[in-house]
Amino acid sequence: MKRILIFTATFLFVASCVVSSAPFGNREDVEYSQKLWKALESSKLVGMNAIRSTPYTGVHPHGAILDTMDTKLTIGDHTGMVIVKKNYGGPDVSKAAVASDPDMYLKAVTVMFKRETGYDSGNQDWFWAKFKPDGSLHTNPKKMMLAGRVAKGNQAAGCIACHAGAPGGDMIFNFDR
Repeated sequence: MKRILIFTATFLFVASCVVSSAPFGNREDVEYSQKLWKALESSKLVGMNAIRSTPYTGVHPHGAILDTMDTKLTIGDHTGMVIVKKNYGGPDVSKAAVASDPDMYLKAVTVMFKRETGYDSGNQDWFWAKFKPDGSLHTNPKKMMLAGRVAKGNQAAGCIACHAGAPGGDMIFNFDR
């Protein structure tokens, strides 16, 4: 019995270390993503009666049709740049269809938020999140929540690996900061 308890305690300790050391999707990242979503809703960047921009043709992995906006956003005592990309897809999706009925085609909302200096200096201090239309988080195939330093360390895939190739060294493709 004592061995079982020791084994169980050791297993739980190791498992908690692995979860807490994940570069993204941990409890802190998920909690911060919830604050981010609430701030986005308050600013009418997502949710009911959200501001819309002109839809344009997108590319993988974001979606066939996209709608992107950027502004300053405050979470707690920190104000940073936020880039909100609404990702649309589905049968018969087109720019006209999205302009006419965006909620029908909305598949995800991907967000980059510039955190405080030192959050992730090697990656320009960006916080990444991929939300479902209702504000909950998408997960990767390993069931990790897509919030925080998404796929940090993976040189082949993920938000950071892809955006590291953006011109200007700012991790932003549509314009340099």
